[in-house]
Amino acid sequence: MAKTSWLERNKKKADTVKKYAALRAELKAKGDYAALSKLPRNASPTRVVNRCAMSGRRHGYMRKFSCSRLTFREAALNGLIPGMTKASW
Repeated sequence: MAKTSWLERNKKKADTVKKYAALRAELKAKGDYAALSKLPRNASPTRVVNRCAMSGRRHGYMRKFSCSRLTFREAALNGLIPGMTKASW
């Protein structure tokens, strides 16, 4: 499990991105890059990290299931993901 401070920091970044989304889009459309650079760093959507919903892990993240590969494997083996079966041939 990731430290709660990392999770909270990521939530704060996501909130900042939402707050400045309209203003960023407007400044980008105008091409006013000087004003765009004056916005907070965390207003950029690339600063938000995809994290596992269950464990908070950031590496091995699977977008389709919004979890890491480790929690995905556990959930699939326990039958928590519909239609997912272990391959055998």
